[in-house]
Amino acid sequence: MLELIRTRGFGAFISVVFLNAFVDLGHKIIVQNAVFKAYDGQTQIVLTAIVNALILLPFVLLFSPAGHISDRFAKARVMRVSAWLAVLLTLIITYSYYHGNFHLAFAMTFLLAMQSAIYSPSKYGYIRDLVGAAKLAEANGFVQVATTLAILLGTFAFSIGFEHYLSSTTTWNEATILTDIAPLGWFLVAGSLLELALAYRLPVFKPVTAALQFDWRAYARGNYLRDNLRLIWRQDIIWLSIVGLSIFWAIAQVVLASFPAFVKAEMGITNTVVIQGLMACAGIGIVFGSSMASRASKNHIETGLIPVGAVGVAACIVAMPLLGGPFALGLNFVALGFLGGLFIVPLNALIQYHANEAQRGRVLAGNNLIQNTTMLAFLAVTVGLASIGAGTDVLFAILAVTAVGGAVYTLYKVPQSLVRFIVNEIFSSKYRLAIVGFENFPQTGGVLLLGNHISWIDWAIIQMASPRPVRFIMERSIYERWYLKWFLDFFGCIPISAGQYQQALTEVTACLNRGEVVCLFPEGTISRHGQLSEFKHGYEKAAAEAHGVIIPFYLRGLWGSSFSRSNTGLKSLRKSPRKREIVVAFGEPLPMQTTADVLKQKVFELSISAWEEYTDSLPDVATAWLTTARRLGSRTAITDTTGKPVSYRRFATATLLLTRLLQRQCRGQNVGVLLPTTSAGALTNLAILNCGKTVVNLNYTASIGALGSAIRKAGLTHIITSRRFVDKLTARGIDITALGDEASLIYLEDVMATPSTPRRLATLTAFSILPTPLLLRLFHRRVDINEPAAILFSSGSEGEPKGVVLSHKNIMSNIRQVSDVLNTEADDVVMATLPLFHAFGLTVSTLMPLVEGIPVVTHPDPTDAANIGKAVARHKATILFGTSTFFRLYTKSSRVLPLMLSSLRIVVAGAEKLAPAVRDAFKLKFNKDIFEGYGATETTPVASVNVPDELDVGSWKVQRGTKAGTVGMPLPGTSFRIVDPDTLATLPPNEDGLILIGGSQVMLGYLDDRERTDAAVVVLDGKRWYKTGDKGHIDEDGYLTIVDRYSRFAKIGGEMVSLGAIEEAARTALELPDLACVAIALPDAKKGEAVTLLVASDPGGPDPDTLRAKLGAAGMNPLMIPAHIRGVEAIPVLASGKTDFVAARRFAAAS
Repeated sequence: MLELIRTRGFGAFISVVFLNAFVDLGHKIIVQNAVFKAYDGQTQIVLTAIVNALILLPFVLLFSPAGHISDRFAKARVMRVSAWLAVLLTLIITYSYYHGNFHLAFAMTFLLAMQSAIYSPSKYGYIRDLVGAAKLAEANGFVQVATTLAILLGTFAFSIGFEHYLSSTTTWNEATILTDIAPLGWFLVAGSLLELALAYRLPVFKPVTAALQFDWRAYARGNYLRDNLRLIWRQDIIWLSIVGLSIFWAIAQVVLASFPAFVKAEMGITNTVVIQGLMACAGIGIVFGSSMASRASKNHIETGLIPVGAVGVAACIVAMPLLGGPFALGLNFVALGFLGGLFIVPLNALIQYHANEAQRGRVLAGNNLIQNTTMLAFLAVTVGLASIGAGTDVLFAILAVTAVGGAVYTLYKVPQSLVRFIVNEIFSSKYRLAIVGFENFPQTGGVLLLGNHISWIDWAIIQMASPRPVRFIMERSIYERWYLKWFLDFFGCIPISAGQYQQALTEVTACLNRGEVVCLFPEGTISRHGQLSEFKHGYEKAAAEAHGVIIPFYLRGLWGSSFSRSNTGLKSLRKSPRKREIVVAFGEPLPMQTTADVLKQKVFELSISAWEEYTDSLPDVATAWLTTARRLGSRTAITDTTGKPVSYRRFATATLLLTRLLQRQCRGQNVGVLLPTTSAGALTNLAILNCGKTVVNLNYTASIGALGSAIRKAGLTHIITSRRFVDKLTARGIDITALGDEASLIYLEDVMATPSTPRRLATLTAFSILPTPLLLRLFHRRVDINEPAAILFSSGSEGEPKGVVLSHKNIMSNIRQVSDVLNTEADDVVMATLPLFHAFGLTVSTLMPLVEGIPVVTHPDPTDAANIGKAVARHKATILFGTSTFFRLYTKSSRVLPLMLSSLRIVVAGAEKLAPAVRDAFKLKFNKDIFEGYGATETTPVASVNVPDELDVGSWKVQRGTKAGTVGMPLPGTSFRIVDPDTLATLPPNEDGLILIGGSQVMLGYLDDRERTDAAVVVLDGKRWYKTGDKGHIDEDGYLTIVDRYSRFAKIGGEMVSLGAIEEAARTALELPDLACVAIALPDAKKGEAVTLLVASDPGGPDPDTLRAKLGAAGMNPLMIPAHIRGVEAIPVLASGKTDFVAARRFAAAS
């Protein structure tokens, strides 16, 4: 709602709508009240009906010119001209009042209505121009509310003013009445002048059909009338919507014309304020009904309200003559208005949505024609019945029959909408639906909806999100279950099976050619791992002969629900007292010839839009952590391998205590941390985030110079560390105290010793008993989710480290993405060993389990394979993250016994390419697969990962989650693009190119380096993409294969040669799969570049010349044989386990 109100020009537009209705209604009320005072009985009914007819007649006569004007000219300018006319007409009306000229005043009703007839198509056509298709129903709700409020205020204001000025009058005739109430005319003039001023605040949009010409002869012959009615008649939805609106307003007109006579005759009420007040109660109801319809139709059109409103209106009309007393009638009018609001808002939105942009003005003018003609017909019948002496009881009986008949017909035409609305209301208690890309949904024609299949209720969600009825393809074995078949037939589901496959596809084609919407899930089964499965090609056969478009979609929010096939552990984590956020993202239309691989790529990219919508509503990291801690209380949160388990309650209490202490001591926004992967390191990170500050974990394995550079770049004034850890670093020759000149060192032991015992107990008690919202208000500083949460300095494996700024949204997104694909089990325990200064260690192995509520065991040294193995066995860890380098240590160490890792459910490798030899050795020794992932510090870091294959026990088919040699498919909410590195043009599947990563986890940017940020992050198709610098390709199923870094190619004699390929070829040729080596390209005067291969050689091993001879003898491609082979004691690596290419280049250049 706030987004709509903030739309430029929307406030001025709603004000113009209000004032126009206020002025029109004001004059009508004055004339009607004059008739009521001066006449009785049948004459009163006839004159009241004529007044209403004079208001309606211009909408019939000016139907074609008004539509033409709206389509040809800018709608804002049409409304300005109409406002000028209103000023002129209200001045004439005021003149007629002062001169007691009843006939002129009566005639001005007609002229004022002419002004409105010209204005109306532009008013309603302008809504879509101003707010777009997605907000159409919501904006219509606002327009209806504004119009109704104008009617309410106008009714009361002018009726009260009317009675006030007549209070001393004893003789009532037309002239005397008008003369006495003449000052009211100036209120009409003032309203029209204000409307004129606001009309000039409306944004002007260029008309689509500016060259449209109007033929007055054709108009006189009725050609325009015929052609414009055909526009409406040809579109069933528009025609039926207009009929529904026409019947509703026609009934309303008869009620307004006959109700005064009814209460005057039946109840003896003569005060116009009371009578107009009773009828105005309908307006109050319309305000609330329209508001509810607006809320229910956020980002879509809720057609399920139409049958609800129709049935309710019929019930109110039937009840009206049966009620006794003003109070009961007032309540009935409120109910009538409320249900009418539910009825008319979606109908108006449907007309505007389905009307072609170039014809919208004429369609809306046709809407006015049909509505007003129907109202005139009903009023004519009313006059006719009154003239033959029929009483109001006869009129109300006819209205009741008409309303009931309309309700029955509505139920007959839109039963699916009613059922859908009921289903929506059932789900709305637990789910909140958001729709992205609503404007991409075609208004007419065949539509094939294709997207991901995540749960048992996907069909219901898609139907609720669609503005049009949807037919679904259903597995025949499910369709034929007796308790479902009648329901599925009701929605027109199409059964499909292996034996009747072609028959089902033929039916799909026929439906599409009839202009229907058909939904098919190309995966053919519900996902068992939360990622996209293989897209089957069957839909291509159905689409080959079909007319229409494909609309890709992506569903987010149902993985982890009770309707999904996720594990019970993940379902437990996703349970929340808050409503579950479900997002449906519709993509731009695709041609029917779109192949499965292109479609899947589009769905991947749609997932970005869906996750962006979702992550915008996530809390900051500290809020999420404290909420989890409050919920889990006494359960184990974290355990050091050398310590005891710590509960969420104790750990959160320590976090809150440290938060207060750091708030007093650390004044700067960025706070440094120099701690290993321990509970103390996690505690410090969470406390800094809880302060609303940005955490900077420093790489304690780097040189003092590099640390000093990071401190200066981040502007750190304080660094949190511990005396014990500083002593350990000193023993290793790293003098951290030298950093004291750069920033103040705060020792954790000293800080945590400060709080007194009463303070500790008070904090523990507060955490235990206070409601979570109050706890957060007292102990937490909220920050916007787009604010920086962490600054991580990249590994620097290829050059100077860069400060990567990650927002709370980046981290929370990646936490939820990784948690989703891990498909958490109830007994999962994470083994955290990776350093906190590494994105993999901070986001995935530390913050993710703490925020998600998964117990975590920490160990400070990732190279200590033996003790890590013991910790896994002791704590029954099920999830282990690491790098290829670290996992090689597990396979080599005799102290790591195979049974130590038997509890592991999933092992994930990232940060560097997983060596095939490491993967095979790990499988051989521990009988555990390593699932390779991929990412970068700039993507928080995870972008993709292989996951275990899953067996569908219903079909006995395997849902593939992994492909050897690839780094898996993108995480949910993430997408890859393979592009030409120079033009950024998208490349086809299986063609190598530059890898781009898109998703809500893409960094804010590099620290204080706009130039580097702009070079690394590009915006394509409205989405931010990170240019990885890696070369690779995507296969037809969406799996990514990394070839090498673009920087890791050598140009030898004009040929580009991958240095990574040289390393693998050397291992293969030498039959040494575990060979530690690195290829370096150095300048060469003859060939441009030459390759030096550094090899970690054991004492007594083969010398470089022998190795070179073996490479040649093994038939290795001469171009790939290194020019030089150098033996080194060890290949230089970073703390993350990745090869240190900068140091390797220095070795190669010096040798």
